[in-house]
Amino acid sequence: MKTLWTSAALLAGLFVAAGCGQKPAENAGGDPKGKEVAKGGDKKAAPADPSDEDGGEWCNPHGVAEEACSMCSSKAAKEFKAKGDWCDKHERAKSQCYVCDPSLLEKAKLTYKAKYGKEMPTPKKNMPEKQ
Repeated sequence: MKTLWTSAALLAGLFVAAGCGQKPAENAGGDPKGKEVAKGGDKKAAPADPSDEDGGEWCNPHGVAEEACSMCSSKAAKEFKAKGDWCDKHERAKSQCYVCDPSLLEKAKLTYKAKYGKEMPTPKKNMPEKQ
């Protein structure tokens, strides 16, 4: 009987330690992955979210390939700026600015579907303004 209670206590402790599968709370900035940075600030790429169905290859908040996300990666931003591919108004690569050119979003959706065989998650940011 003592073994049963000990096992039950250990199992309960394991659930508490594991967090019972709850997702972590969003950061104070409202960006669940912690990728967004202040305008003009130092941008650093966030680690890929292992829960992403695409294996972290796609930046779901911005709707572009993770490695080329000019809004998350300072390296990518510098490369786009060096090529003259930059939207000063929205502080992102012009070729990724769905605000200025909504047709780019449609192209991204087609690229995502071709690569992953399903619909692209709707970006939470980098979206055209509704008319």
